[in-house]
Amino acid sequence: MARYTGPREKIERRLGEKLYLKGERSYSQKSAMTKKPYPPGMHGQKGSRKASEFAQQLKSKQKVKNTYRLLEKQFKNYIKKAINSKKEPYEFILKELENRLDNVVFRMGFGQSRDQARQLVGHGHIFVNGKRVNIPSFKVKIGDELKVREGSLKSPFFTTLMPAWLKKHDAPVWILLDKDKMTAKIKGLPTLSESGINVGDLQAIIEFYSR
Repeated sequence: MARYTGPREKIERRLGEKLYLKGERSYSQKSAMTKKPYPPGMHGQKGSRKASEFAQQLKSKQKVKNTYRLLEKQFKNYIKKAINSKKEPYEFILKELENRLDNVVFRMGFGQSRDQARQLVGHGHIFVNGKRVNIPSFKVKIGDELKVREGSLKSPFFTTLMPAWLKKHDAPVWILLDKDKMTAKIKGLPTLSESGINVGDLQAIIEFYSR
């Protein structure tokens, strides 16, 4: 399945929740969810009937999958692994999603959205432990050190654009961020509350893929 390339805010309107897919715009009055807080389409403002259990599970799945900007196959593999694992499934899913390199770069504040963070990784701007890594799904571990490629630091994006929003960004406690040097060290694991994922959504997702 190809990655969705249409208007990202339509996804939020369809799900009825902000997923903050558009960086700073998502926090402003320009956000589509602020201006049109109802589903897209000619019947969007009429409301809908009470959703079935399956529909609620599907919504939870779509919400988390789109938050992390994953393809269906990728997301399903993570959940199936969690279901078949002997480990606690919520923690397993959280680790699989949050420890992706593209997500960590986003949490560091180097990208305003996960899509932008994925581009930075894919274009080879990020080094992990001194080596260039251009695979967005690369799993980051405790103790790993991340930095921007030396040659990339001279580009307008890293000299002007990124510092403007980075100075306002607060990285989560499990990431030790040096904003001046544009480096970071992973010093712990994210918690469920830090991730913003709802426990009810995780339970619904597990039930959806356990059918």
